[in-house]
Amino acid sequence: MNELSKLLQENLNIEFISATLSNPKKKDDVQKVKVRPVLKKEVLYFQLESFRNNQAFHENVEEKKACEILLEYMGNMRQMQMETQRADYTVLVSKKGKVTIKSKIKKGGKKKIDMSHDRKKKYVLEEGVPVPFLQDLGVMTQDGKIVRAKSDKFRQINRFLEFIEDILPELDKGRELTILDFGCGKSYLTFAMYYYLHELKEYDIRIIGLDLKKEVIRHCNELSEKYGYEKLRFLEGDIADYTGVNKVDMVVTLHACDTATDYALAKAVGWDAKVILSVPCCQHELNRQIRNEVLEPVLRYGLLKERMAALITDGLRAQYLEREGYEAQILEFIDMEHTPKNILIRAVKKRHAKEDNNIEASIKRCEAALRVSPTLGRLLDGFATESANSEKDHPEKEDKEGI
Repeated sequence: MNELSKLLQENLNIEFISATLSNPKKKDDVQKVKVRPVLKKEVLYFQLESFRNNQAFHENVEEKKACEILLEYMGNMRQMQMETQRADYTVLVSKKGKVTIKSKIKKGGKKKIDMSHDRKKKYVLEEGVPVPFLQDLGVMTQDGKIVRAKSDKFRQINRFLEFIEDILPELDKGRELTILDFGCGKSYLTFAMYYYLHELKEYDIRIIGLDLKKEVIRHCNELSEKYGYEKLRFLEGDIADYTGVNKVDMVVTLHACDTATDYALAKAVGWDAKVILSVPCCQHELNRQIRNEVLEPVLRYGLLKERMAALITDGLRAQYLEREGYEAQILEFIDMEHTPKNILIRAVKKRHAKEDNNIEASIKRCEAALRVSPTLGRLLDGFATESANSEKDHPEKEDKEGI
């Protein structure tokens, strides 16, 4: 690593622009590191942003310390891309640890970079650009400025759209897509989703918002008609009983209380939805069920038991989705009502899913150890039984030509 150490020592200075360390050897370690220069009180620091388990961690360090930390990170990375004012560098590390450095000298003038510590965040929906639904919902003024009291909501809407942005490659742009939003409420995010996908990204989409509040549904439909959103409609109804469509591409469920989330997830799996985005809420089911002698000293405290039950509920939900052929992630999402329930489950259907009996076995061991029986598991197992019985009752016709 002497060559790499020399490269960093020579370039971690005022002419440094950025660097990205990637392609880790160990998947359970830091997955990526981004580096950029920052000036604090006229002192040059290097901001290191490391990503692990879908979380980002930041630290600002001076040149010598930055060099030491980056060398340590490169012990687990196979690649680094670095840009300076004078050249671009590519660093490759082989399986045997051999370091290869490629450089490309730049031509032309110097690149202007922003080295401020707190750079203005770039949002999917930008402040200063008037958006009709944000104006009517009280988030934005007529000239596009964000209402101070609604600034948190504006950030939360953009955070949600970032999750949508990440899954765009999974959505087919060549046909009409159907998206269902269960428990849409006042529909800040439903309108944002339609505006972003249809108006900005030009996807042919049909979105159906479903909620139990009749007055909210009426108001949302009025706004949808006002904006000319022809394929955005809101219906009054319950998640468990909804049968209005046969095929759905994406299912969104935000703050569906307790087992309502499970019914929404089961519906999504039944429709073979390509993408599922779910922010659960008010999870009581496993809190009532969970029993474990080893954990009893902890479970006797109601607050801790409630939080553990909620985390276990979401963990098992993600595992059930994995079992059904999805790639599931549990990510941090800032809740619209400023509650600690800020977990988002994002699941994307795998293109070539293979049956994994290990997932099924690990789920059963966990449930047995905690003496729990989650609704989602029972619903999905019920669907599987119904499907099997249906195949028995309606066997495929024989190929007469082959007889």
